[in-house]
Amino acid sequence: MSTTTGKPTPTPPTPAAPVTLPRTYPRWASLAVLCAGTLMTVVDGNIVTVAMPAIQRDLGFSGPGLAWVVNAYLIPFGGLLLLAGRLGDLLGRKRMFTTGLALFTVASLLCAVATGQGVLIAARAMQGVGGAMTSAVVLGMLVALYPQPREQGRAIAVFSAVGAAGGALGTFLGGALTQALGWHWIFLINLPTGLAGWFAATRILAPERGASLRQGADFPGAALVTGALMLTVYVIVGAGDRGPLATLLLAALAVALFTAFVLRQARARRPLLRLRLLRSRLLAGANGVQVLMIATMYGFQFLGALYLQRVLGYGELATGTAFLPAPVAIGLLMLGLSARTIARYGAYRVLLCGLVLIVAGTALLSRIPVDASYAVDVLPPLLLLAAGFAAAMPALTGLAMSGARAEDAGLASGLFNTTQVVGGSLGLAVLSTLAASRTGGLLDRGAELIPATAEGYRLAFGAATGIALAALVLAAAVLRPRNR
Repeated sequence: MSTTTGKPTPTPPTPAAPVTLPRTYPRWASLAVLCAGTLMTVVDGNIVTVAMPAIQRDLGFSGPGLAWVVNAYLIPFGGLLLLAGRLGDLLGRKRMFTTGLALFTVASLLCAVATGQGVLIAARAMQGVGGAMTSAVVLGMLVALYPQPREQGRAIAVFSAVGAAGGALGTFLGGALTQALGWHWIFLINLPTGLAGWFAATRILAPERGASLRQGADFPGAALVTGALMLTVYVIVGAGDRGPLATLLLAALAVALFTAFVLRQARARRPLLRLRLLRSRLLAGANGVQVLMIATMYGFQFLGALYLQRVLGYGELATGTAFLPAPVAIGLLMLGLSARTIARYGAYRVLLCGLVLIVAGTALLSRIPVDASYAVDVLPPLLLLAAGFAAAMPALTGLAMSGARAEDAGLASGLFNTTQVVGGSLGLAVLSTLAASRTGGLLDRGAELIPATAEGYRLAFGAATGIALAALVLAAAVLRPRNR
């Protein structure tokens, strides 16, 4: 087309198509989604405890077989956390989180409708896989969401409060639902939570691209470390069902797998676990302290519930209600004081103070009488433990994640969650074995059942005091800030 002068008429530019930006949400909405997913998995890890006798009566589990309702969840959960954390870095943490939520929700439905032992155990294992996928990447997402130290401290306090309170809340819900509606409802309650959480996560969490599998797809290393972690958890949780020789052989095999994994990572071009992570004093030290601290707390939570039922004669609902002050205290202290206290005094000092309170609480429990009063003998140490955990856990989490680089946040999150499972399994195995051995020895010498049972639990609480004291000493020695 031309004008009368013969010059071509310039073509008007085509208007650019409007750019559609992804909808953004406030950061607190993303934090709420992450906390909801964590709460569901944490509650489920504890909600089964009080319902175990009802499950045993309904499905005909033997004593050793009943333990697999818990073990079938713990073994894949603990074994897959490290792998799931690294895959989250490579494939995208949002994708790993939402997939884990969906799998966990479906598995919960299968648990609820289970009519046989095999179906329930298989569904619990599926729950463990989904829980590992969800839990492994949460801390990495949280650290990326709140990069500034002060805001990150508040977010970690909220996240830790939800996780810590969820443990005791699970005990309460397990007793209330089992007594009122039946044990199936401890799994059915996950359906509305899981569906709402998955829908919210897909809409609210910011999309992200992982580094791709080409940046670190060490599948032989993944097989070695997953097998080693699963075998470690299996050795710990099933130690009481095997002889010492079989336990030693399995433990030696787990060590061999870990050794092969470390050698593989030292030589692999794209390792699954960068060994420099383990050279971080803060990350390695915080994970070591966590093993001991969680061993104490998880052992107390399990044995404390049994003490209330077997020694004091509490029912399921009364047992859950007795633990209810713990999540209330943890939530109030973490949300109201933890972030401010850490910002003012530093994570190291707050961690030590929290561990001192935990030592004091378990020491009081080691002297609990047979005819204990809840208000005098149970509630004070329960509140001491809650206050200690409320102070220690956010501080410990912040120290651990500060020792990892941004590109390793998912892996560091998976490692931190892995040591939680190992610590909980170790504490449960060691303390419950001590309690059972002491009780059995007294019964063989003619002691009455309830006093002998109480004495076994006192011995276990005394051992828990020693474990908590070891955590305090390790934290004081390893995590002390270095002067510049």
